[in-house]
Amino acid sequence: MSPPSRSRPLNNATFSAAFAKQKTQSYSDPTSRGPHSIRTLAWNPLGTLVATGAGDRSVRIWNPEKTHVRNSTELRGHAGAVERLAWNPVKEAELASCGADGSVRFWDVRSKAAVAEVKVGGDGFSLAWRPDGSELVVGRKDDVLVPVSLAAMKSVAEYRQPVQTNQTVFSNSGHELFVTTGEGHVKILDYPSMTPLHTLNAHTSSCYSIDISPSGTHLAVGGSDALLTLWDTHDWVCTHSLARMTGPVRAISFSFDGAFVVGASDEPGSRDLDVAHVETGEYVHVVETGGAVGCVAWHPLRYWLAYVAEVGGLKIVGAGGNL
Repeated sequence: MSPPSRSRPLNNATFSAAFAKQKTQSYSDPTSRGPHSIRTLAWNPLGTLVATGAGDRSVRIWNPEKTHVRNSTELRGHAGAVERLAWNPVKEAELASCGADGSVRFWDVRSKAAVAEVKVGGDGFSLAWRPDGSELVVGRKDDVLVPVSLAAMKSVAEYRQPVQTNQTVFSNSGHELFVTTGEGHVKILDYPSMTPLHTLNAHTSSCYSIDISPSGTHLAVGGSDALLTLWDTHDWVCTHSLARMTGPVRAISFSFDGAFVVGASDEPGSRDLDVAHVETGEYVHVVETGGAVGCVAWHPLRYWLAYVAEVGGLKIVGAGGNL
């Protein structure tokens, strides 16, 4: 599959009419149900593949143009549920996964095999790649951050955090690590020293999800208060607080051009995905999902939106279309 071309950017006035024309494709995996359901998804850097990780310990690689499970590739090796996936930002075929077995596995999806495994000393549930692909940071459920060097293929240190630590993302320079906490804060840490640089008082309760825009100009933070806040990374002020969601914001994603943002909630009874315009804070489109959504991710080059629905598993809006 050749890499999709980059979409022509849309503005807040034209987005909804164009996006509404896109079809939603479902990717059926009959084994991913109930406790075995999909828990994480990620696009590779070129947008030619989508990876999903599930409670049945599997990693699956999907071609967005082929919806049937027989056209996907299953990767096995984890001894526990797969909690997080992340592709190396500079290698389109290298995928990292972590989970309940206390390991990070590195996969070459071309050979369909794990090429390395690193033990991180506890249940992993978050991953963040440094932008140059040289290192990644694993977040454990016991609030320890573990940097892993790809050159040495081992963990290089452990940094215990004084508060509940949830998700992480690197700045575009790779010199700062943003960490969401149970206190409603976002901690900005120097990397690799992990020295605290600044704290954002982002929410009134736990901050769960976080993402940085492709240009690095905005940070989006989701919390248990059902709010999604947008932050200007130059002045570190909150530019918009988006309040349409009905449950904790568990996942956030910026569009490839940084113009739009979407958040997801897996709270029972939650419905739909609301797409907002970053600069104005205006809601511009609703994706009807029919139920709660556990994870969501924009395509890296196009206005295609992948999500995992409470009913129906993996879906992609726009896959195969021309938007």
